[in-house]
Amino acid sequence: KLQSLKLLRTLKPPNRTFHGHPRLLASDVYSQYESVRQGKQEIPKYFNFASDVLDKWSEIEKAGKRPSNPAFWWVSGEGEEVKWSFEELGFLSRKVANVLTKECGLQKGDRLILILPRIPEWWLVKVACMRAGIVIIPGTSQLSAKDILYRLQASKATCIITTDKLAPAVDSVASQCQLLKTKLMVSKGSREGWLNFTELYQNQSADHSCIKTRIQDPMIIFFTSGTTGFPKMTQHSQGSLGFRPLLSERYWLDLTPSDMIWNTADTGWILTSIASFFDPWVFGSCVFMHNLPQTDSEVILNTLCRFPIDTLVGAPTLFRMLVQNDLSKYKFMKLKHCMSGGEPLNPEVMEQWKSQTGLDIHEVYGQTEMGIICSVFGGMKIKPGSMGKAAPLYDVQIVDKNANILPPGQQGEIAVRSKPIRPLGFFSEYLDNPKKTAESERGDFYVTGDRGVMDEEGYFQFIGRDDDIIISSGYRIGPFEVENALIEHPAVVESAAVSSPDPLRGEVVKAFVVLSPTFSSTDQESLIRDLQDHVKKITAPYKYPRKVEFVKELPKTVTGKIKRNELRDKEWGRI
Repeated sequence: KLQSLKLLRTLKPPNRTFHGHPRLLASDVYSQYESVRQGKQEIPKYFNFASDVLDKWSEIEKAGKRPSNPAFWWVSGEGEEVKWSFEELGFLSRKVANVLTKECGLQKGDRLILILPRIPEWWLVKVACMRAGIVIIPGTSQLSAKDILYRLQASKATCIITTDKLAPAVDSVASQCQLLKTKLMVSKGSREGWLNFTELYQNQSADHSCIKTRIQDPMIIFFTSGTTGFPKMTQHSQGSLGFRPLLSERYWLDLTPSDMIWNTADTGWILTSIASFFDPWVFGSCVFMHNLPQTDSEVILNTLCRFPIDTLVGAPTLFRMLVQNDLSKYKFMKLKHCMSGGEPLNPEVMEQWKSQTGLDIHEVYGQTEMGIICSVFGGMKIKPGSMGKAAPLYDVQIVDKNANILPPGQQGEIAVRSKPIRPLGFFSEYLDNPKKTAESERGDFYVTGDRGVMDEEGYFQFIGRDDDIIISSGYRIGPFEVENALIEHPAVVESAAVSSPDPLRGEVVKAFVVLSPTFSSTDQESLIRDLQDHVKKITAPYKYPRKVEFVKELPKTVTGKIKRNELRDKEWGRI
């Protein structure tokens, strides 16, 4: 049973006001589930985020009970602007749902890969898929043809939606994907073999009835990098992402219908689904989005000055970039809440931001498998270096190798209790990978693979990965993906990819490479550039090794496994 209310009722909300705003009216969507939060009513059997949240806000809006704040506000950075109310979002998403079901023949349970940058169509497609019961598979626009091929084959997706920029990459591998039936392109132009998304949805009827979905029905699949092999398919349900924010109180996102939130994460990651879709819209807030083709600190700062953005969410890299500027030159229009997640934020950056803007940065910690796990909630004491306390619904502990709970102050692995009751926010499974799903649990806990420590007050501190995953600028990068790309270059005999410290990105990919004898006399600087360009072509560019070191051999175990931990420790020992 999807029941985790017993734990929820033991969690008391922190003493604070919500940005000075009055609490929501009893008629709003969030308040309608108060009896469920109090345990007086069971979690519903059926739930669909589109009909039970977005359409309800549309009704409230039409009744004049919601502030005249857009539901969605997008700017291109080049003068183009889109504003939608909840009613308009509903109208347009129904048209898209008809495109998917009538024009493309998609049915409930079919899988659709969505690879779009930060453009309005990304939000329309997501809502439309929920209306039709289609499972969404988001992907970053940096994916290569090889990445797309793997995702199409592994997911068995029957439809893909992307831009004219990535369409050639899809076409180069489509013949190897027998299940792929439909390709839609978001573009002003046309391409042979592709349907034009914009033309189809503009000419479509808005008459569509939202399909009935169970709360445990699959809704989204995220590909998440692992230490070995290709990325795993992490499946979430209507309940784990859509219903969870209705239960978990207003902790990490402190929003009302009058507020506007801007999250700068890539559309391929779970943070954008959480911070730019589900959680703000549960509270009827406005989701702001800038196209941001490049992460430009001046553009971001000017945007904060020009638009009434209340909450800013970004990776630590964002704040590290922003504090390099003279912030006294910028007067933010409305900003009052800043959040950082994806990797630890340096305390000195928090201090610089606070001294120049007067604003604190609240850290959050989460994973693709569970969303937000810990957070520094509004009104909580901020401890530099701490990622806050356990989020509602989750019993977070530090455990040892045998899943024994460790006392405060003792370092171990960060784990979340998964038995006897699996919390509502948990992923359903690693799709088609029961072995990895089983390995993610130890005793009564789901183990995160991250090491940390908890203090006497229940604050958690991140120590580092317990495996070889590299987290650079908030992007999870598996060493296998980098090494697999490098080995395809004729100069490489073998390689090992590890994390290396970086003042801006926190950590970057460093590759230790054993060269083929025929390349031993090649100019090393030009060879490094050649290897980096090669990796960018083979896989998503964000994975390329920013540092490369040539070695005669790699440290290995007696069974021949590369000791990445030894290379990583050596690298970080150089700080």
